[in-house]
Order: sequence, then structure tokens, then C-alpha cells
Amino acid sequence: MDNDTAGYDPSEVEAKWQRLWQERGTNTFACEALAAADRPYYNLLMFPYPSAEGLHVGNIYAFTGADVHARFQRLTGKQVFEPIGFDAFGIHSENFALKRGVHPMDLIPSNVENFTRQLKRTGGMFDWEHAVDTTDPAYYKWTQWVFLQLFKAGLAERKEAPVNWCPSCMTVLANEQVVGGECERCGTPVEQRRIAQWFFKITKYAQRLLDNLETLDWSDTTRKAQSNWIGRSTGAELHFPVLGDAGEPTGATLDVFTTRPDTVFGATYMVVAPEHPLVESLTTPGEEDAVATYVREATHQDLVARQKTDKTKTGVFTGGFCRNPATGERIPVWVADYVLMNYGTGAIMAVPGHDERDFEFASAFGLPIVRVVAGPDDSAASPLGEAYVGPGSLVNSGAFDGTDVSDSVEAVTAWAEKAGWGTGRVNYRLHDWCISRQRYWGPPIPIIHCDACGAVAVPEEDLPVVLPRVEDFKPDDSGISPLARVESWYRTTCPECGADARRETDVSDTFLDSGWYFLRYPSTDFDDRAFDPAITRKWLPVDTYIGGNEHAVLHLMYARFLTMVLHDLGHLDFEEPFTRFRAHGLITKDGAKMSKSRGNVVVPDPIIDQVGADTFRTYLMFLGPYGEGGDYNDQGIQGPHGFLHRLWSTALASTDHTPDPDVERKVHQTTKQCSEQLPELGYNTSIAALMECLNTIRSGGRTAARAEIEPLVVMVAPFAPHLAEELWERMGGEGSIFDGARWPTWNDNKLVEDSLEMAVQVNGRLRGTVHVSKEATDDAVIAAARADDNVARFLAEGTERKVIVVKERLVNFVVT
Repeated sequence: MDNDTAGYDPSEVEAKWQRLWQERGTNTFACEALAAADRPYYNLLMFPYPSAEGLHVGNIYAFTGADVHARFQRLTGKQVFEPIGFDAFGIHSENFALKRGVHPMDLIPSNVENFTRQLKRTGGMFDWEHAVDTTDPAYYKWTQWVFLQLFKAGLAERKEAPVNWCPSCMTVLANEQVVGGECERCGTPVEQRRIAQWFFKITKYAQRLLDNLETLDWSDTTRKAQSNWIGRSTGAELHFPVLGDAGEPTGATLDVFTTRPDTVFGATYMVVAPEHPLVESLTTPGEEDAVATYVREATHQDLVARQKTDKTKTGVFTGGFCRNPATGERIPVWVADYVLMNYGTGAIMAVPGHDERDFEFASAFGLPIVRVVAGPDDSAASPLGEAYVGPGSLVNSGAFDGTDVSDSVEAVTAWAEKAGWGTGRVNYRLHDWCISRQRYWGPPIPIIHCDACGAVAVPEEDLPVVLPRVEDFKPDDSGISPLARVESWYRTTCPECGADARRETDVSDTFLDSGWYFLRYPSTDFDDRAFDPAITRKWLPVDTYIGGNEHAVLHLMYARFLTMVLHDLGHLDFEEPFTRFRAHGLITKDGAKMSKSRGNVVVPDPIIDQVGADTFRTYLMFLGPYGEGGDYNDQGIQGPHGFLHRLWSTALASTDHTPDPDVERKVHQTTKQCSEQLPELGYNTSIAALMECLNTIRSGGRTAARAEIEPLVVMVAPFAPHLAEELWERMGGEGSIFDGARWPTWNDNKLVEDSLEMAVQVNGRLRGTVHVSKEATDDAVIAAARADDNVARFLAEGTERKVIVVKERLVNFVVT
């Protein structure tokens, strides 16, 4: 292109600047530069899973919003690190490879290559020199190292536990991956199995994870989601003696956790989970068949469906009894699927008078219902048509009758502790993190099993344990990983005693891959350490993390947990990884969520071909509030398209004449607005302000002054970086606009108008308006009002009696 006002050709401009960015290393840091940064700013976006379909408009929306923030921070003078990578292990890739008949080791590299091409086209300020791929042995060597740190610290253990099992995907599912009793991936009904799994003991960090939420600059919704998931509850653990056939104590107790120990006088029966270890000993011979059948059927239900409050209550009597330690009464023990082994103790004391689920169960099976809390209008004998859960005082509770429920929990707990059948306790909904997957496509867990030594850590010098290429990687229904079919791989020797041993054949969950990737990015230059201490101290914790709110719980929780552990083990100087987290919204199409089944997925490549990446970026950020998203409309892109073309022609036609005061004021107002809104991701309103400012600059067909248009070019740069680079160069700038320019500042004195418009009334009726200086005296204002032709005509019709001036608003002439 010639250096004139020739038409804006996005494809030519964007190809040029993407090439120059790569040649000049504009967006990349050498190791020395990372170490020497004096104003470091770590801007992190959630790295993508590289699907075979490629990026869609929702991905671009998320990444562009993060990139706009990074570019803005760079223009303010910060050294911004914005890395990118690929979360490429996991069941999605493996299932797609199975469906296509392609090996994932062949599929993933081509997917990554396509994603890389698409991401570079969008103009992101990504540091490709520090990219990571979770399937690269150079990366998962350190994922395995992280596992070993937890294992050596006693925070990783292998134990048998009930899990959700998808018989189609043939793998364990987290509760969040079960929707309506079906696998979220394939729609197959989920069943329950007991499988030996590796767990991280995240529950040991539950209270700390909860307490630290208050220190984080995260949205309230995200912090609340994590708080609810941790689920802290205060109560007591109570011990109910198990009785023998003749009613004598057996020495065993059925232990329960309850948040309402004060209602123990109303416990009329017990319920245990089908998986409870005491089910067999509690069951009497006459009930064995019924209990065994029920337990077997319960295992075919997923754990999520069993927690639904609106499901029909089912259960069977075990034939066994416990003694209520508060009343001394013998109460029956039932088994029911609405009680879960992995919450509390796997058993509950049922208080049907004051718990909705217990009331429904008791009503269904004819079990006693006793009132032990009376509301303000109730008595101890008031019948219960439903469970009462409101305020009141204890009744039918012995010495505690009349105690208000605000005091009763503490009082009854103290009594139970003194009597030796209860202990005050805090419980959490959070479970230990199951990291095992019985699939192929993941990092092997670095453990060796020895008959003599038990589970032994793979020596760190032997990492990585490389995932072998296995042609037959299809899982089966055995619950055992395909790696267990490769004897040549899993047969090994014990590192401690040298005896024959076998490798762990489960692979680790992808949440472990993504739980620490932000630590690796700045240190990819180092092969001998997961993260360099000096570089990590310089750049972390992350300044701003932008991603989807669907990851508000698990990914963010696991990343926080791993960071805390590594801090406690002396590897990190901080215990919270993300100083600030902001969630982006979702993009819809014609009001509907985008999906392949609806055929409404928007692919970016054709749009970029047609209007360019800068227009596409600007349009996406203009759709609506970034945290809420918006509805994609093919016609809507014309507005940003025209805006950038007008900016191009206006900037290149600008001259060095003196700015117009009114236009200069608009530029300063726009600078102030964008400067305040961009740090808070207020993109759509900032773009609207930039569009309005350009209209003012161009009003009446005027030629823009350089001093008017240059600030606008800089403020547009985060949204349309290629165009801004080209205009910066053509207007005499050197190098990249993101290095040579600085974000404009505003002058408060130039934000307000020097003149104002005042209404002129005659006898209270509007007869004209006048423009006067803000500093004008009342006499000058009155003189200007009298000079108005229409006002003068009305004044001439009578005698002026009085003049009222309301400062900066109006003049009123009283005439008779």
C-alpha cells in the first residue's frame, strides 16, 4: 500500500503485521527478558482443548477479551506476559480418535497445528515461545513430578471407593459429569462401581480453601460457587450403640454426623447407605435376600441421581436395631439409597418430624414421627402434617424442653460430649479428589507396585514415565486401563528392593494437567525444573485470569489446592495462584446456545476471510457486556466494519492543524471513559464511546487534527491491533505501537464545556435559548437574553418588572 488514504485492506494489513510480530519477536520474551522485567504483568487465559473441529466463535470471544486486557495493560507501560497452550489429553480426544479410527498420537498434533494457525489469525498477543502442550513428555514429566510431591507428603493415596461409571465411555465420571443420571458426554445411563482409585487429600485443605476466598479479587458468584462446593457445616458426630438379637449392646456403634444434634430426641429410626460396611452385620437372616437385592440395585444408580430430593423414597429394613443414646429407645436400622457413603459417615439418624426427606420416608414406610421442636403457635402435642424446620424451642426432649433452637445445638452437644456418645465436629461437602482414569490417553501415574514394598514412587531422575504408543487403546468393561494389556511396558523392577514389580496402569485426570500449567509457562526454557524459583517469584501469582464460569469450581479449586500444597512443601512463595479472576459470558446465535446438533456453530475462518480479524474482534467485544456475552448476528458486524474503515481514512487524511476545542473535549472525555472501563473489561461501552468520538472528529466533513485522531488510534489498538499498528507506522511511529505508544491521559480541565446553553423565559414561558460562557456574570447573561430576536419581541409587548437568573439554567423576564 502507498502511504496515502487508499482503501483499507484488512487481509493485507493483518498478514503484514502477523509476519512482523513473528520476525521481530514482538510478543515473546527471551528468558533473560522474563528475569529482568521491572513491571511484570501476567495475563492468563484458560488454555483450550484442541478439538478436531477447530476453534469456534465462542473460543474467539473468550480469547479476544483476555487479549484486549493484555494489550491495554501493555500500552500502560507494563511488560505483559500472555502465554498460550493446549489442554490436549483426556477422554474427549480419545473418544474422537476411536470414532475416527485414528490414533490420538497422530490426531492431536494435527489439531494443535490447526488451532495454532487459527489463533495466530485472530491477532492475539500470545507468547508462542512459551507454549505448552499437556501431551508433550517434556510437560507431563513435571505433571508426574507434581504427583510425586503430593505422594511423598502423604497427600496421595490409593483406596477403594464408590464411583460413577459410564459403561459406554468405560471410565469413571465425576459427579459434575453426570446429568439426569446420564453421562454428559454420550448420554448413557450411569451406574455405580467400587474401584481402587488414586485420590489427592484435598479435604485436608477444605477450611483453608474456604477462608482464603475472602482475600481474592474474584466475582461474588465465583467465590460463592466455591464456598458452596466446599460446603462447611457445623454439628456433631453422635454414636448409636448397635444392638444384638436380644437387645444387648454388641460393642459396635453406628456413627452419624448431624448439623442438628439437638433433635436427637426425635430420631425414630436410622438409615445407612447401601455401601456401608455394617450393612451385612446389621442384616438379620430373614432380611438378607431383600437387603442384598436392594443393595445390588442401588449400585446401578449414579451418585448424583441418588441425591435428588424429588425422587420416590425407597429402602428396606435390615432387621437390625440401634439404641437412641438420648432416649434409650430401641430404633430400627434401614438401608436406603438417598444416604451416600461418601458424605458424612454414610449413616444418618432420621428425625422425620424436622427433616423433609426423613418425613417422606417415614410416611412411606409407616415409621414413627415425633415432634421435638415447637414453633411459636405449636405445643408438644401439635400434629405434624409435614416436617417443621422453622424457629421455636425444644419439646419432648427431656431436660432440654423449652430451650430455644438458637441455643439448643450447643447445649445438647455439650451434654452428649460429657456423656461420651457425641463430639462437636465440622463437616465438609468437599470430597477428596479422585485423579485416576482407567483410560489410555493421559499421563501415566508415576507409581510402581511391589509385593514387598507396596506403592513406590518412580525416582524423579527416571521421569517422565512415557506413555507408550498402544495401537489397541480401546477401553473395556473391566475397569482396568488399556495400559494393563501391555505387559512389556508395565513389567519392571522395584526401585527400592529390585524385585519384580509392575507399573501403575491408570492415567491421571486432565484436571491435574491444568491444575499447574500456569506455573510452567514462564519456565519452559528450563528442562531441569518444573518452575524456576526466581522467574516464578518475579511473575506469579497471576495478575489476571480470564476464563469460563463453568470452571468456577473444579479447575479453580484444584489449582488453588495444588498451589497451597507446593507452597507448604517450600516450592512456592505464595499460596493463591490467581490474584484476580474474571469470568466471560457466552455467545449465542439467534438466541440459542451454539451446538453442532442445532447447526448454528459459527466458525471464524470465513468471517476473517471476509472482513478481517480486527473487525471480527471488535464486533465480538461490542456484542454486550463481556461478563454476560451476547447474541451473534451476521448483520451486526457491519457496524464495527464501517467504524474501522472510517477510522482508517480519517487518520490517514489528518493534518497537524490546531485541534478544535469541542473535539478536543470529546477526545478527553472518551479517554477518561475508556481508561476507567477497560481495566474492568467494559469493552462494549468503550467501543461505543470510541465510535461516538470518531463521529465528533468527522462531524461536518471536517479534516481531523493529528492530536485528535492519534489518541483514538491508540485506544482502538487493543481491539484492532493490526489496523492500529499500520496507522501508527503510517503516521510516523517507530516499531510496534504497543512499545512506542503509551495509553493517552486526560486533563480534567478539558472534560467540561467552556460555554453552556440557558433557557430564556418571558412570564415563565420558554421564548428562546442563549449560549454564554460559564464564567459570564448575571448582567452579561441578561444582556445576551435581551439580544435574542424572539425574546425581544415579547419584551416589547409590555413593561419589564423583574428579571430572575437561575445560574447556569435559565433567565425569566417578568413583564406586565
